[in-house]
Amino acid sequence: MHLSSLPDLRAEFDPDGPAVSDDRESLTNLAFLARVRAAARHLDDLGIGPGQVVALKLSNRLEFVVLLFAAWRLGATVTPVNPSLTSVEVTRQLEDSGARLLVIEDDAPDEAWPGGALLAVSDLYAVAEGKEWTPRHDSDELALLIYTSGTTGAPKGVMLDHANLDAMTQMGLAALQLGRTDRCLLILPLFHVNGIVVSVLTPLLAHASVAIAGRFNPHSFFETVERERPTYFSAVPTIYGMLAQLPENSDVDWSSLRFGVCGAAPAAPDLLVAFEARYGFPVVEAYGLSEATCGSTFNPLDGPRRPGTVGIALPGQQVRIVDSHDHELPVGGVGEVVVRGRNVMRGYLGQPEETARVVVDGWLHTGDLGQLDADGYLTLVGRSKDMIIRGGENIYPKEIEDVLSADPSVAEVAVVGVPDKKWGERVVAFVQPPNGRAIDTPALRARCVESLSGFKRPTETVVLETLPKNAVGKIDKIALRAAYSSPH
Repeated sequence: MHLSSLPDLRAEFDPDGPAVSDDRESLTNLAFLARVRAAARHLDDLGIGPGQVVALKLSNRLEFVVLLFAAWRLGATVTPVNPSLTSVEVTRQLEDSGARLLVIEDDAPDEAWPGGALLAVSDLYAVAEGKEWTPRHDSDELALLIYTSGTTGAPKGVMLDHANLDAMTQMGLAALQLGRTDRCLLILPLFHVNGIVVSVLTPLLAHASVAIAGRFNPHSFFETVERERPTYFSAVPTIYGMLAQLPENSDVDWSSLRFGVCGAAPAAPDLLVAFEARYGFPVVEAYGLSEATCGSTFNPLDGPRRPGTVGIALPGQQVRIVDSHDHELPVGGVGEVVVRGRNVMRGYLGQPEETARVVVDGWLHTGDLGQLDADGYLTLVGRSKDMIIRGGENIYPKEIEDVLSADPSVAEVAVVGVPDKKWGERVVAFVQPPNGRAIDTPALRARCVESLSGFKRPTETVVLETLPKNAVGKIDKIALRAAYSSPH
């Protein structure tokens, strides 16, 4: 089913049933369709049409979902923008995507770029009269441009078409076993593909409903659950860790929850086991990435679930472990995780060579290291890339290294992730000064504040006379991590 016509189908099937809500308002299916039509009219008035890109720099709110379906109704593409990005990062994404319109919060600072229009979210049409569009049904049309940094440091636009989304949501329906009585509590940010696919599109396709929560607060989370009565939510290990540490509270009712989904970063097996024992509902760990439209493996709800693994391949996908020559390894062999299915991205925007390197004969090379057991359960054992995962946010060191190395007081730099009890990992920079020079650490901090989001900025900068090198002359990040973790 093409998602552009989903609001119409829901309104016809159950006009008075719940669709989407946030802390400001709640929409029935019929009201949701009316808002989507009004937003589509507004986008058309602003010159948005097939193939054009709409950027949404919004917090978690109902209008994000409305605009998503409005853009697709017209054949346009949506690129979500992280609201915490700096103006440098925002401009880079807008220019690379070719966005024609940026939708922002009412209190956001003024932003503009050549050739683009700006729309404050409160100005969005709530009522439309006159022209109405038949939803476009072209599965090859680009639906989402999700930006993810690469090892080169330059963010890449992951192109997901409607065929990708249709495949992924159908797989999600089968894995999550969703029906009309389900309700998802959205707590992950909507600028992530996980938030869009797992917490919005999949439940709406199941004729279930979505409650959009504001900024996550562990101390009020279960009060929100008691009020909204969701049946599931999706979160990252950091969130489950925060909830596991809450003091006992027998006055709050979370009995509506039948499961939670855990993804975006590896979770400690003991955490998930202890969480389920305390709260009485299972947490199913999953694995995926933006290039695969969100998910590739999933610990089955009806078992067996194996803590420490990220489950088996979703229906319609294949998972293999290969060596450096793309030869499949036997059961238990450690190598790169590759996946194949209709959910694999169309490619990286404007980067055909990088696309060809990552997607080979339909197999997506994830850059992650893992092993499969005899029953097909995947265990992740490492990352072939140097990606840092802080609280579920992917951080690529090269982007930070490029910012720091631009300072004249830095000769060489290496950025690594070190263990952190709260966030899983945090960012540490190692810098080497030129001979006879000193590192200007305040200047480095100022550079990071100007060019990097808060979660990407190093929490510590370590000055070394010489950065360690391996046998081929490359900076030895393994040695840096080991040295940092060792007692001084």
